[in-house]
Amino acid sequence: MSIFRKIEESQTLLINNQSKNLESLQKKIFKFGFGQSPFLPPVQVMEALKANVHRKEYSSVQGDPELRQLIADFHFQVNGLKVAAGNVMIAPGSKILIYSILLSFKEADVFIPAPAWVSYAPQAKLAGHNIIPIETSFAKRWRVTPESMEHAYAKKEHEVSIMILNYPGNPDGLTYTKAEVMQIAKKARELNILVISDEIYGLLTHNQEHHSFANFYPEKTITTTGLSKWCGAGGWRLGVALLYEGIEDEFKKALIGIASETYSCAATPIQMAAKVAYGNVEKAQEFAKRQCHILEEVGNYCYTELVQSDIKLYPPEGGFYLFPDFSNYVERLGKLGINTSNELCNKILSETGVALLPGSAFGMEENHLTVRLSYVDFEDPLQKKDFNLERDCPKIIEGIQALKNWLALL
Repeated sequence: MSIFRKIEESQTLLINNQSKNLESLQKKIFKFGFGQSPFLPPVQVMEALKANVHRKEYSSVQGDPELRQLIADFHFQVNGLKVAAGNVMIAPGSKILIYSILLSFKEADVFIPAPAWVSYAPQAKLAGHNIIPIETSFAKRWRVTPESMEHAYAKKEHEVSIMILNYPGNPDGLTYTKAEVMQIAKKARELNILVISDEIYGLLTHNQEHHSFANFYPEKTITTTGLSKWCGAGGWRLGVALLYEGIEDEFKKALIGIASETYSCAATPIQMAAKVAYGNVEKAQEFAKRQCHILEEVGNYCYTELVQSDIKLYPPEGGFYLFPDFSNYVERLGKLGINTSNELCNKILSETGVALLPGSAFGMEENHLTVRLSYVDFEDPLQKKDFNLERDCPKIIEGIQALKNWLALL
C-alpha cells in the first residue's frame, strides 16, 4: 500500500507538455487541448508590470488594499456585484482560492457538475471531502437544473454542502440565461448550499450578457475570477475571490490563515499591473469585447464544420471551448477498438496531430465519447488592424479539416 496520495497531473497541463514534446520531434500538432488565451494583455497593463518590477515587498495576505477597492468597484460596474473591499481576496490564481475555500471546511459534500473543469474534483479530494457529481446531458445542454441538484442532494452525507458552478463553462463553452441562474439560485437557497461561482470567463461571454450568480443568491455565494482569461494573463497568476457580505468570521479567518501558511500573497508587481487592468472599466470592457468578436467567429467556424460531420455539438457562448460528442460514431469507433474518450483522443492525436482532451478528464464516464476542443491555436490578432479567419487562424482551419477528414474515413 502506497504512503503517497494518488493525484495525477492536471490533464490540461499534461496535454500542453505532450503537445510540446511531439512538436520537438518535428510532428505537426494542432494544439486544441490546452486552454490558454492567445491574446496579449493590454499594452498599458504590460507597461505597468515593467514599471513595477522593482516592487519586491510582500503585500498583505488578502492583497493590496487599493487593488481590492478597484476590483470591488470594477465588479460593481461590470456585474452589479456589491462587495466590500474587505471581502475581496487576491491570490496567485483563482485555482488556489477555490482550493482554499474547500480546505476551510473539515468535511463537506461537494457537488460538481459533470462535465466540469478538471481541477475541481481533485481539489475536493485533496481537501478530504465527499464528491457528488451533478449529472447533466447533451439534451439538457450540459446544464445543471434544479431537478439535477435535488437528485444529487439526496446523496449527501455531511452537514456542509458546497456546489461549484462554472459559466461560461470549461469544457462546454456554454453559459446560463438569467432565468436559469435564478432557478438554480432558488434551489441553492432552498437546500442551503454554499456556491462557488467560478466566473473566470464572465467577461468573455460572447454576447456580453453575463449574469453573476451572487446577484441572485448574495447571502451564500463566493465569486471567483481573475486576469487569466479576459486579460490574457494566465501565467501571471492573479486570481480574485469576492466573498459574500456577512461571511462567518471563522470562515474568513480560515481562508486568510490558509493563505498565510501557503501562498502568502500574490506577487506585488503583478498586483500593481492589475491596478491598471481593473482601474479603467471602459477599456477593460472594450478589450474583452474585441476578443469576444474574434472568439465567437472562430468558435462558430469550428462548430459549423464539425456538425457537418455528424458530431453532436452546441455553438459556443463564451470563453474558447467546445465539447464535441462523438456518440453517433460509437459503433464505427468500437470496431477500431476505441471505446473510451481517452482512447479516442489518443487515436486522433496519433493519426491527425489534433490534440484534444478526453471527456473523462472532466468527470464524464469513460465510455461517453466526448472531448474538449480549445480553439485558440493562433497568434494574437489584436495587433493587426482587422481580423481574417483564413489569414489569422490557419492552424484552426487545418486542424478542424484534418479531424473532419479522419471522421469521413471511419
